[in-house]
Amino acid sequence: MYCRRTLLLFQSVLLFTGVFCAGGARALEISGSSVLIDKYQQIKDILQNSSLGVPLFIESHEETDALQVDIYGTVDYPFERIRETFPVLAHWCDIVPLHLNIKACTFKKQNDLWLITLYSGRKYYQSPEDAQEVQFRFRVAAQQPEYLALSLIAEEGPLHTRDHRIEFDAIPLEGGKSFLHLRYAYRFDSWTRTAMKTYFSTIGRGKVGFTVTGRDDKGNPVYVGGVKGAIERNAVRYYFAIQAYMDSLSAPPGERFEARINRWYDLTDRFPQQLFELEKGEYLTAKRKERKNQLMLQDALSR
Repeated sequence: MYCRRTLLLFQSVLLFTGVFCAGGARALEISGSSVLIDKYQQIKDILQNSSLGVPLFIESHEETDALQVDIYGTVDYPFERIRETFPVLAHWCDIVPLHLNIKACTFKKQNDLWLITLYSGRKYYQSPEDAQEVQFRFRVAAQQPEYLALSLIAEEGPLHTRDHRIEFDAIPLEGGKSFLHLRYAYRFDSWTRTAMKTYFSTIGRGKVGFTVTGRDDKGNPVYVGGVKGAIERNAVRYYFAIQAYMDSLSAPPGERFEARINRWYDLTDRFPQQLFELEKGEYLTAKRKERKNQLMLQDALSR
């Protein structure tokens, strides 16, 4: 019974994002692009020669009551397109549900705030009614000629979690490319920490992330496990959702949804040890049904 409870916990808790409060890791830099420019200079050689085979750099941190991961990467899209695309909340409801655990996404304006609701559930098809809702506040912190920063923030999450956020910023690079940064994290209490530790010492023992912690006797990489591995996996899934969305924009409007879901699966399929959960046919079928549910939910909000 306890293992089942912890399994359900992870099918919900590890979907969401957040940032550490005062006393934890730093908040998203919104004063300008200098921090991101400095970071790119520090890691550009690593990005070009990434052992992942794609230009990604991942840093994860675990504290007593918090988890955080930062993903940095380059994409072959001009910054002008990034700056125009990501401040639009509707686009995030095309991006986030590519993650296999997000069942739907809706948005609305309430007073002066833009709100986005994520419906999270199991990796298999699930109706919004059977999923858990978490509402985020959407804020564009900076939209400058050479810098973009935005965040999605929720104070409360499922099962004793809090301070959930998605934070995203970007700068232009030479050659029509852009440098992206995605932050993913949340806080939790002692009960949740115990549940997570139990899960990863039993059912989730074989699940790993992307950070290499050593080598085995045959010289093969040993990857981080536990809660740090979990947050790395989910952050990469969200990062690939961003990339899949941008890649789909070259398709005709009526074909972009199919292009997105196929592209997201193909990107994650490059890393079966970390990211495999469903066969492609199962994933595509679930996402088509969930898309219909999402459109009905959004239509009801727009009436």
